[in-house]
Amino acid sequence: MNLSTGIIFCFLILGVSSQRWWTFLKEAGQGAKDMQRAYSDMKEANYKGADKYFHARGNYDAARRGPGGAWAAEVISNARETIQGITDPLFKGMTRDQVREDSKADQFANEWGRSGKDPNHFRPAGLPDKY
Repeated sequence: MNLSTGIIFCFLILGVSSQRWWTFLKEAGQGAKDMQRAYSDMKEANYKGADKYFHARGNYDAARRGPGGAWAAEVISNARETIQGITDPLFKGMTRDQVREDSKADQFANEWGRSGKDPNHFRPAGLPDKY
């Protein structure tokens, strides 16, 4: 599902009122930026064991924007896990069982953050304060 189809779906099915559509779109855009920032920070940090922290933090920051941010975080998280389900066995040599377990743990961290719980629960010892 591409972004425009997803937005239309939200308008029609989820009942985003005509007065809130602009707010929803703004929140979704800001949430997408929050997710991108968490991903960029994860790549920059390149810190072993920090993956789940960055998942939780990106989702937490995006969801705090409002319903649009939470929606964007969920769509991006699910898309990322779907893509990794295809690429990880090919490029990382992971088995299907390893991919499934990693995805399950990632989704747990994603949901943790989106629900408003503290992402520092997943923060590994020694990760620089910058993150």
